[in-house]
Amino acid sequence: MPIIRLEMPPGRTPEQKRSFASEVTRVAVETLNCKPESLDVLIIEVPKEHWAKAGKFMTER
Repeated sequence: MPIIRLEMPPGRTPEQKRSFASEVTRVAVETLNCKPESLDVLIIEVPKEHWAKAGKFMTER
């Protein structure tokens, strides 16, 4: 069972997340030759105060 995991800062709408899950499922089914029922898409929202890039938290930018 393929699992596709997306980690991103909060802020996207439910519709954007729904659209992402739908499109990534469509592409994965075509590319990986698997059934949609076998594919899981996880969207994890990481708060900006828990996300650092180049040594600085995103809240410090």
